[in-house]
This record gives sequence, structure tokens and C-alpha cells, in this order.
Amino acid sequence: MKFIIPQNYVFKNKLFGFMDYSTAILNVIWAILVLIIINIFPLSLNFKIGSFIILYFPLLLFSFFGFNNENILYVLSYVFKFIKNSTVYFYSKD
Repeated sequence: MKFIIPQNYVFKNKLFGFMDYSTAILNVIWAILVLIIINIFPLSLNFKIGSFIILYFPLLLFSFFGFNNENILYVLSYVFKFIKNSTVYFYSKD
């Protein structure tokens, strides 16, 4: 069988077919960082599990169901650029 693929088609390698590799690496790095920070403090196991879920789960959800298959690194860079460059203009009425 011969498939015809248009020249403007962009093929992206994805982990398990739905997540970019850079997003998966960012998720692993964030999980390891959160685990290291949580294990520094002498807390109960229930509190450690709950705080890990609270800190890690939002990024994981955005990675799975996020912004129309957009790479999470691009989304975070857009958000930080918006926060950095956001200005508020005040116009006075004369």
C-alpha cells in the first residue's frame, strides 16, 4: 500500500500517541523536584501524598488535556511572556 503524505504535513513524535516527549520529560522533572522538596520536611505520609497530588496533578492534567495538542513548554512560555509584558493603560477623561 502506498500512502501519499502532503508536504506541509508536520509529523511530531509523541509518547503513547498523545504527549510530546518534551512534555513528558518536563512532567518527570517536575515530579522529581516536588518529591525532593516534600521529602525534605518531616511530615506524615498522608500529608506528603496529598501535597504531591496538589502540586503535581494540575501540570499532569494540562499535559494530557491541554490546549489543542500544544506543547506545554510553549504554553508556559506564552504565559510567562504575557505576565512579563502585560501593561495596564489608564486613560483619563478631560
